[in-house]
Amino acid sequence: MEKRIFKLLIIFFIIFFLGVFFIALKKSSIYDTKDLVGNRLENINLNHFYEDKLITEKDIKNSDFILINFWASWCAPCRIEHPFLLELNGEKKLKILGVNFKDKNENATKFLNELGNPYDLLTKDEFGKNSINFGIYGIPESILVNSELVIIKKFIGPISAEDFKYIKMILNK
Repeated sequence: MEKRIFKLLIIFFIIFFLGVFFIALKKSSIYDTKDLVGNRLENINLNHFYEDKLITEKDIKNSDFILINFWASWCAPCRIEHPFLLELNGEKKLKILGVNFKDKNENATKFLNELGNPYDLLTKDEFGKNSINFGIYGIPESILVNSELVIIKKFIGPISAEDFKYIKMILNK
């Protein structure tokens, strides 16, 4: 009787593990954030870069559009997109929120002093935990939202000339 129960348990576990294995094979392993477009950002709680205060959605909602840019001083592609951010900084309908990602304050400050500060508001995510709420899985990444914090577009990687033109087109509608 014990041998029979033991054999049944082994067969059950083999079937269970094979089932889990085949289910996992059918799932996409690609992390995709396209589904975020059209959704509203919720529960924004970011630490201000210079002051000991929390930045929430009420602090960033006073513009037609907000570009949330995740960057770091150690990120080489962040240097590539930086001139586009500087040029966008002059747009009246756009507020740029910078989120310094897993960086040291001294290095980030040096980066901005060297290249210029395009951000209307600067925050930090020292450990990368808050960025997860935005669907960020690498940097640079940027999210363009409207005044109601509904995501219009997500830019993965550095903002390119094409992305820059797209943002300008949205602003000029």
